Amino acid sequence: MKPHASLDTQAVITTLNRILELELAGVVRYLHYSFMVFGHHRIPICAWLRAQSDESRAHAVEAGEHITTFGGHPSLKIGELLESHKHAIDDILNEAHEHEEIGLAEYRKLLDLVKDKSILLEEYARKQIAAEEEHLAEIGKMRKRS
Repeated sequence: MKPHASLDTQAVITTLNRILELELAGVVRYLHYSFMVFGHHRIPICAWLRAQSDESRAHAVEAGEHITTFGGHPSLKIGELLESHKHAIDDILNEAHEHEEIGLAEYRKLLDLVKDKSILLEEYARKQIAAEEEHLAEIGKMRKRS
């Protein structure tokens, strides 16, 4: 694929690799969280966390495919995974919120790099920003007390 002349392809690939690493970390993070949920709300919360893990995997695949489309080499690294040993639902949701905020920032960075230079990547970035904003809104509702 021939990118727009003013597209900084290396910066785009670097950002996409950071996104790939974050999404792979999301796979591990959400799956781990799902193992650590106990109590009478376990089943729906585990299902939601595992769905988030699956979605992170799908997002990682998309990022990797875009990296190779633009001539890059997908990273084998996984984003930061810190074990806080805090597994109360509120703690899990707080950590998930922080993780989603970091991902949102990277997708916004990508959008800034590609705006008016690659429709393919601009649409991808916008779609992912919307998904991350949706995740943050959902987590916000889950963290809210009635």
